[in-house]
Order: sequence, then C-alpha cells, then structure tokens
Amino acid sequence: MQDMNQSDAVIRAENLSLTFQTNDGPVHALQDISLTIGKGEFVSFIGPSGCGKTTFLRVMADLEKPTDGTICVNGVTPEQARKSRAYGYVFQAAGLYPWRTIDGNVRLPLEIMGYDKADQAARVKRVLELVDLAGFERKYPWQLSGGMQQRASIARALAFDADILLMDEPFGALDEIVRDHLNEQLLKLWAKTNKTICFVTHSIPEAVYLSTRIVVMSPRPGRITDVIDSPLPAERPLDIRDSKEFLDVAHRVREGLRAGHAYDD
Repeated sequence: MQDMNQSDAVIRAENLSLTFQTNDGPVHALQDISLTIGKGEFVSFIGPSGCGKTTFLRVMADLEKPTDGTICVNGVTPEQARKSRAYGYVFQAAGLYPWRTIDGNVRLPLEIMGYDKADQAARVKRVLELVDLAGFERKYPWQLSGGMQQRASIARALAFDADILLMDEPFGALDEIVRDHLNEQLLKLWAKTNKTICFVTHSIPEAVYLSTRIVVMSPRPGRITDVIDSPLPAERPLDIRDSKEFLDVAHRVREGLRAGHAYDD
C-alpha cells in the first residue's frame, strides 16, 4: 500500500516526528514515521504503552502538532481536515453526557454543525440502526452497559458521515466477551460503510482480527518496526482466530513488538 498514487491516499505521513517539551526535558514521542493509508483500509496500531500510538492518532486529528516532517489527511493539512469534518473520533471512554439521552448525545455534533432538525433525526435514526441501538433513543447513558455506551459513542462519530473513523482503544476497558462481540459488530459496520478506520489497541488478537494492515510500533521514541498486510478474508468469524493464517500473523506481530523492545538494549 505504500506505493499507492497520491490521489488514493487518505492519510500520508512522511518523516513525521513529535517532541514534547516538558519541565524534565524533551520527550521524543514519535520519530521518523512514514506511512500511507488508503481509502477503505482498516489499519490497527499496536505497541507498548507510551509508544506514540495515540499521539499519532491525535496528530491525524489535529489535536497535536508534529515538530518535524509532514502529514496530509484527505490531501490537506490535519487542521483543514478537522475544519471540513473529515473524521469522527472515538475515545477510550465513551464520553457521553449523562444528562442527555442517547438520541441527544448522538445528535450533539449535528446540532453544533447546524443541521436542520429533520436531517438530525434521520441521521440519528440511521446510525443507531447501524450500531444496533434502535429502540434505545430515550435511554440515558447510565441505563446502558459499557458496551452499549461505546456503540453510542461510535454512532455519534458516524452521525455526520465523515470518511475517516479514528478509534483510540475504544474496547480496552470492556470484558473479553463484550469485546469479541463489538469486534464482530465493528467489522460489519466497516463493511457497510466503507470508512477508512485507524484503530489503536494493545491487544494482538484484536489487531489481527480487525485489520487489513497492522502497524507495529516501538517504545518511545515511537517508530514503526513492522507493517503487516493481513492475508485474512474479509468475512471473519471469531473462530478464524484458531486458523494457521491468523496465528502466523499474530506471531509476526509479537516478534515485531519484541524487536522494538530491542532498541532499549
């Protein structure tokens, strides 16, 4: 995917670095990141805590500014992409307002963007159906399970129909059974919408199960140690995790993580 035409690239980073200045001195969060992500890909970022996975996602979203190198989102700067609402962002916590219903939470970005009420209602209805929350419009977040709250958060990110979905470890706090179920649902959602998804995770099985490509990152300063193209088919039942192809990819991810840690020697 790295040699795709410029017009095919949704996200393109070249020699990107980011250093935070702190009271204890500089912190090199990212170093020489070069990566191209094409339309409709599902790309997972995996690495140890502090490796820059979330920082890279935040650079894409214009929540952090690189100190060196370049990055384009939909052919423009992250700031321009943010202003044109090119992406939806799903955080680690659902971040729903407890005093607003699920309808009200999903509707919020549409209200801010000035959509008329009829369009708001139609969009909220469509995305709640996409995440299998139809019928829960009048519930409050505290009346839903953690998994349902995260699905509502995904619906909110999808409401204004951005081409790109940035997801920062959205299922990390959930138990394994719920996480498996949401992984299955997310793949179905991706197949229906053809969004470009960038997904941060600490879980090797999750990264391998979901992705068309897996980006393995080293400990700080965050560098890319491997980029793995998945050989798995688009249709992925959960039991594909027992297949040789799945286990081979998981092994390569694990080896990439070990190689990254070798930088500390």
